[in-house]
Amino acid sequence: MKRVALVFTIAISIVILCIGRPRAAGCDPAGPVGFVCDQSGPEDLVAVPGGRWVVASGMGANGAIHLVSVRERTSTVLFPSPQAKQRPDKKTYSACPGPIDPAEKDAFKAHGLYLRPGQNGTHTLFVVHHGNRESIEVFELDARPATPTLTWIGCAVAPDPIGLNSVVGLPDGGFVTTNFIARGVDAAVRTRMMNGEPNGELWEWHTSTGWQKVPGTELAGPNGVEMSKDGRWLYIAAWGSQSVIRMSRGQTTVKRDSVPVGFRVDNLRWAPDNTLLAAGQGGTAPAQTSHVARIDPNSLKVQELLRQPYNDVLTAGTVAIQIGKDLWVGSVRGDRIGIFPLTAAQKR
Repeated sequence: MKRVALVFTIAISIVILCIGRPRAAGCDPAGPVGFVCDQSGPEDLVAVPGGRWVVASGMGANGAIHLVSVRERTSTVLFPSPQAKQRPDKKTYSACPGPIDPAEKDAFKAHGLYLRPGQNGTHTLFVVHHGNRESIEVFELDARPATPTLTWIGCAVAPDPIGLNSVVGLPDGGFVTTNFIARGVDAAVRTRMMNGEPNGELWEWHTSTGWQKVPGTELAGPNGVEMSKDGRWLYIAAWGSQSVIRMSRGQTTVKRDSVPVGFRVDNLRWAPDNTLLAAGQGGTAPAQTSHVARIDPNSLKVQELLRQPYNDVLTAGTVAIQIGKDLWVGSVRGDRIGIFPLTAAQKR
């Protein structure tokens, strides 16, 4: 596939590198780039319907689920929090052993996120959780109050040795999730994965059937995952092979296409124009870069939107969502979300 490259150049990086001008202190903007600070490795981001809020995951120390105000660019902790509630859905998640152990404390990590829109401002948030158990945790997000609230409703504990990464929620409370790299494997497996050797796959879970491997999804580092609105297609970020996979779902004959993107794709998110935003990492140390690309889900054509050297502006970008005229980019490292203005050529 022909790759269309429209590189987003960050002017402030050039200024810093060329004339040594110091970066603004604290959380002040760096040239055209704004920030939401006080995060803890915001590896994944999801926009809440209505345009007022974003939910950010937390993979760093004191990992937490954060609620971010789009307007104010400030955030509060949704979970773990004294304000978070519990209302177990024992019918849908009957095998769940109970709420997340409060004793996890610093061991709690929120990784991949998926928000399934619901009715009347009440939505379902699926969270890839690492801690005292490897699991998909499910919450009700009530966006009707002035500040949205989170209520834990259930979980599905992953079988050993699955190492969860991303998740897509289904209407019945089930989900599709990725086994990026199994827990407890040695470094050689990771090296082979980075060389493009399949090592993981997708799994699907429903109340009635439990955990089932999705046939035909064996890939090198299956990382982010998205699904078409009609549920007929999966889009998978193959981190190890630096590609995005389009795969049919629920069809007798499985159809599968692949497009190389030139960087290790971490997460996929739908943009307002129904294209996919792919974010990830490229290059090798010390010249590593964070990337965002737009992918047409039908033609699989790729348009580069962002190529940013690792620095104080952004390191190890992992996810991008479009909020208005900006790209919000999360990272598995650091304490902030980067907000990059889209250029006229990048808007669709």
